Amino acid sequence: MTKSKKSEFRPNDYVVYPAHGVGQIVSIEEQDIAGISLELFVISFEKDKMTLRVPTHKASEIGMRSLSSPDVVNQAMKTLKGKAKVKRAMWSRRAQEYEQKINSGDLIAIAEVVRDLHRADDQREQSYSERQLYEAALERLTREVAAVSGGDELAAAKQVDEVLVGRAA
Repeated sequence: MTKSKKSEFRPNDYVVYPAHGVGQIVSIEEQDIAGISLELFVISFEKDKMTLRVPTHKASEIGMRSLSSPDVVNQAMKTLKGKAKVKRAMWSRRAQEYEQKINSGDLIAIAEVVRDLHRADDQREQSYSERQLYEAALERLTREVAAVSGGDELAAAKQVDEVLVGRAA
């Protein structure tokens, strides 16, 4: 295995891992696994109390990426302001699509899920699975917004909530 290009990720960088959201690269280490020497990113997900080791040569293949630019965050906020687009498919099919969008790691797609599943106070109650998907998407969105702006998650959650409430008004 040749190292054709130097990795674009460095220790202390924040990255987005599609299936888990925003994490921080703690270090890059060498490990021997089954007699093969592998270079691994050690990514810490502080909120989940989880550490992930990702082979450096597989990082881009699995969709690991740098944090979104402020422009993409603004685009995601614009997406939140839009009208909810709820398809008339069965809930199981829609839930699958929402799950795929959340796990894609794409901030705009995650914002779409938050927008589509957000309920104003005067709307009907959400089902348990609907609320689970909504909260997962909202958490991913706020974590990345917080990491991009360099602020805390509370401020990011407030910012996202203002956009969602403002749209309903």
